[in-house]
Amino acid sequence: MRNQIPSWVRIPVIFFIIVGIVEFFVDSGKQPAFIEQPIILLFLVLVLFILIATDAIVGSLDNILYQSLDEKGREKYDAKVIEKSKFLTWVEATYEKALGAKPMQEEHEIILDHSYDGIRELDNDLPPWWKYSFYASIIFAFVYMIKYHVFNGENQYMELEAEYAQAKIDIENYKKTAKDLVDFNTVELLTDASDLSNGKRIYMENCVACHKADGGGGIGPNLTDEHWILGGGIKNVFKTVSEGGRAGKGMIAWKQSLKPAEIAQVSSYVLQFQGTNPPDAKAAEGDIWVEENN
Repeated sequence: MRNQIPSWVRIPVIFFIIVGIVEFFVDSGKQPAFIEQPIILLFLVLVLFILIATDAIVGSLDNILYQSLDEKGREKYDAKVIEKSKFLTWVEATYEKALGAKPMQEEHEIILDHSYDGIRELDNDLPPWWKYSFYASIIFAFVYMIKYHVFNGENQYMELEAEYAQAKIDIENYKKTAKDLVDFNTVELLTDASDLSNGKRIYMENCVACHKADGGGGIGPNLTDEHWILGGGIKNVFKTVSEGGRAGKGMIAWKQSLKPAEIAQVSSYVLQFQGTNPPDAKAAEGDIWVEENN
């Protein structure tokens, strides 16, 4: 349509509105969505192409229809296009009212008596928007003072401390559900069948050569009795598997090849050997381990 917002303004505005909507609904962290997910960049390029193509098609159809009109029709069409919309008229009237200035025809009523080299000064009032903004700032200042200096409202430092405290709670809760963040301080004995099954698989692949399939011990110590060289219980066994045994003659540190969740699983499986008394078990080594809470 003629005499409307030009396409070089209209298309970018619509495009960036769509980009903003995509950024709002797509969770991409600190990265823009089109960088985090390249498929979104492809989508935005397609949207831009469609906007340009649609604008070109509409412009062409509008021109064809305009050319098909007779002279009288064209004049009527042009008059309709040039006519200001009610919304635009309202915006202009509101803007003029916000300025608070008198029309040029009435300026003689506010001309001051003094003159500077023939230049006369108008005694205009401050614009209403400026006065109302100033009044609003005074009200805001009183509300702010009463809330934060009289009733000791929560300030930014208090909010930051509260967010830090909540973040610590969230981290601890996350660690409880994120298996690969577990360490020997936070590990707990796993009893779920799937965890023990995976622990058995890891044991059979990596530990059988030294401890035998039944845990009776070979090169490595017996895992079925109550004696432990580096301490029993899930925390000590996890630490031993993760960090390795005694220097020079103990087993290697498996943390280089197993994830924390896998170490927790195989450690929990190892503790299932307790009291099984397999045949030809190796003699006990170390000290009898008793849980502290027993």
